[in-house]
Amino acid sequence: MLQDVCVTDLKSSIKLNGFPCKADITADDFFFAGLKKPGNTNNPAGSNVTAANVQSFPGVNTLGVSMARIDYAPGGQNPPHTHPRATEIIFVLEGVLEVGFITTANKLFTKTITVGDVFVFPRGLVHFQQNRGHVPASVIAGFNSQLQGTQAIATTLFAAAPPVPSDVLAKAFRVGTEDIDAVKAKFK
Repeated sequence: MLQDVCVTDLKSSIKLNGFPCKADITADDFFFAGLKKPGNTNNPAGSNVTAANVQSFPGVNTLGVSMARIDYAPGGQNPPHTHPRATEIIFVLEGVLEVGFITTANKLFTKTITVGDVFVFPRGLVHFQQNRGHVPASVIAGFNSQLQGTQAIATTLFAAAPPVPSDVLAKAFRVGTEDIDAVKAKFK
């Protein structure tokens, strides 16, 4: 770091790897109230991620930290995904979750966690969380990056624009192209 703070100027036309600093900052730039309330889990995954990263919380620019609140309906999941720029650590606020990550050697590490428990997902590894309870669940997640990046595996493969060719996915998954096309249709 070259200065004490560098609050994001999202209105700047300057393009660089990161975000430019704005000149006039206030205490409000270092405050975010968005994690107080549960998010809407009425969607196909049954979950909602509310991010407190540099895009919504300008004061974390250049500080190498961010947070999120993840809410899960009963049976809801945060589908398999990766964060290419951050390790994630979660703290369970309520509910019972099955969580896990898969190493590059294809070894699954999974655990059932509940209120007060903490679990960590190493940077770049595919991981997931699923509510195994009959009531809503929620966690607070911490990241060692101001913008962790998120790549949801199914969405990446089946909803890319332009699309990944169906024959490529069919060969990778060892199924017919009609099966791939059926899955792609669910992501439109």
